[in-house]
This record gives sequence, C-alpha cells and structure tokens, in this order.
Amino acid sequence: MVAMDSESDVLQHGDAAPDFELPGTDGETHTLADFADAEALLVVFTCNHCPYAKAKFDELNRLAAEYDDLAVVGISANDPGQYPDDSFERMQELVADGTIDYDAYLFDESQSVAAAYGARCTPDPFLFASDDGVFRLAYHGRLDDATSPDDEPTDREMAGHVETLLSGGEITAEEKPSRGCSIKWREGNEPDYWNA
Repeated sequence: MVAMDSESDVLQHGDAAPDFELPGTDGETHTLADFADAEALLVVFTCNHCPYAKAKFDELNRLAAEYDDLAVVGISANDPGQYPDDSFERMQELVADGTIDYDAYLFDESQSVAAAYGARCTPDPFLFASDDGVFRLAYHGRLDDATSPDDEPTDREMAGHVETLLSGGEITAEEKPSRGCSIKWREGNEPDYWNA
C-alpha cells in the first residue's frame, strides 16, 4: 500500500465548488444545490476499502453530527472494477449498518467530479464556505493530525476550521495535505493533473 498526499492546484482558495449530480446511497440523486442551506460544506473524496479512508469514517460521522450548519458529503470515485469493495452496493451496506453516517454518500461512477475537484487520494477533504449561496473553497487539507491509519489523532484540525467558518472567521492556517490511497482511476481515465 503506497500512500500519497492530496496536494493539487486544480481548485484554488476562493474558487467555487464544481457542481455535481450524483446518485446517493439513499436512492436519491444529489446536486450541489441540495446543500445550499448549509453555511459550510465538507466534500470528502473517500472509499470503502482504503485503510486511510476507513480510519476517518468516525471523524466524518462526528463532524456531520456535531455541526448543524455543516453538510458532510462523501464521494466515492474509485473504479469498482478494480476494487469490488468500492461498489455502490457496498456503499449502501456501510450506510445501512451505520458505519457511515454522513449527510450524503455519493457515487461518482464517471469519475468526472473527482477530476473537477482535483482529488488525488482517499480521503481528500475540501471545505467550502457559503458566500451568498455560492460555496467557495476555504480549506483543502487533512481532517486531523493522524497521518497513518494506526495513529490516534491529537488535533481535530478540520473541526477547528469548521468552527472558524461557522463563527464568521476566515481560515488562515497553512493547508496540510491529507494522506491516503490514490484514487483508483479506470484505465485511460486519469485526469490531466494526475501525471503532471
């Protein structure tokens, strides 16, 4: 298992969140506009099988439960042809048994949404602040200071950033990249930034 960092320059600070229209584990189709009532939006590219992603399930559930004005949206873009455990059916099972309890867990089968955001690894979190109805990137980086799946975090960094946004502040902290397994692109589907 080779870990990689989430550093990407596809989205810059202040950029609007790319729109999406993706199927959710709840049987509904979700778009960015579905979360417009939230003051902050955390979009996390994640999956079912990666140890790094699995280690953050509880923290993402906790963030979703703690902050009423934050929408936590997980998006899996991995190719289930390579990794059957990342299938949509398995996503539904993890939501049904309570392992994953985000505001939405969506499947990016075409991988176009992951490419639009510049996602590189699982998990890869993007935190957006609502600016008159437009979600603008406020922070792209890790959830906490545990950089290995076996580490216990000592600093819930993303929770602090969320609190800064919800209190009307601006995040000035240096962005610390997330670490995880690489996005599993279908052969020939790798975005331009992947090999840059």
